[in-house]
Amino acid sequence: MRIPVIALCFVVLVAACHRKTVPSKNNAPPATTLPGKSVPPNTTVPSAHADSPAIINPTILGSPLIVVDGSGNIVTSKDRLPSDIAAKVHLSNLARSFTPAQKKNLVYRYKMIPPKVLYVPEGYVSKSARGKYIIYRKKFWYWQQADGLFHLDPTYYQ
Repeated sequence: MRIPVIALCFVVLVAACHRKTVPSKNNAPPATTLPGKSVPPNTTVPSAHADSPAIINPTILGSPLIVVDGSGNIVTSKDRLPSDIAAKVHLSNLARSFTPAQKKNLVYRYKMIPPKVLYVPEGYVSKSARGKYIIYRKKFWYWQQADGLFHLDPTYYQ
C-alpha cells in the first residue's frame, strides 16, 4: 500500500518540477529616460495603453531641469520655468540643503547627493494611485507637489 502512494508522489513531483519557467521577453520600450541617457534621435512610440511608458524624443519636449540641487543652491531661475509653475513657486522656500548627517547617509547609500527639486515636462511623467512621479537615474523617486515641481521622496533622507 505504501509503495503505490510513494510512487504516485514521486511521479507528481517529477512532472511538476521538469517544466522550466523562463520569463518571456519583454518587448515593451524602456521606462522614462532623463538627460544623460542615450535615446535614438526622432523616436516617438505611440503608447498602446495609457499606463505603459513610451520612449520620448527630448528635442520635442525639452529636458528635465534641476531647480534646487542637494546643496540647496537654486540652479534654475523662475524665467526658465513655465509661466504657470513659476507663478506658484517660491524658490527661496525650496532652497534648503540636506543636513550634514543626511548628506553623509546619501553618499554612503547611493554614492551621490541627488537634487532636491526637479522640473519635469509632462511627457516624462508616470502616474500611479499615489500621484505623478518620475524616477531619476533609476534610483530616486520624485513626486509632484501642488506647486507643479517634483520633490525628492522623503524616505531617502529621513
